[in-house]
Amino acid sequence: MAQSIWQLERHKERLHKEVAANLDFLVGSVTAQGARGGFSLTTARDGKTRTKYIRTNAVDEVRKMTERHRRLKELLKELSDVNWQLLKARGRG
Repeated sequence: MAQSIWQLERHKERLHKEVAANLDFLVGSVTAQGARGGFSLTTARDGKTRTKYIRTNAVDEVRKMTERHRRLKELLKELSDVNWQLLKARGRG
């Protein structure tokens, strides 16, 4: 069943709030550094892999921040879908 414009606008507002709540993020993956112990944040930029050391007391926070990035990507896809539905509902899409 198609949602009304009002419902889509409410959904969009909820997504805006959730996006704003997840802006404290880091891009990358937390990886263990093998036999040496410790952890690192691994990211790819401009075709190159970058690795940054994570202090032991920050590992949990870095994991939360990388999870926020994953969630943020999902939210942006969902927001894009809602925006498209709104355009169609208003006769512009």
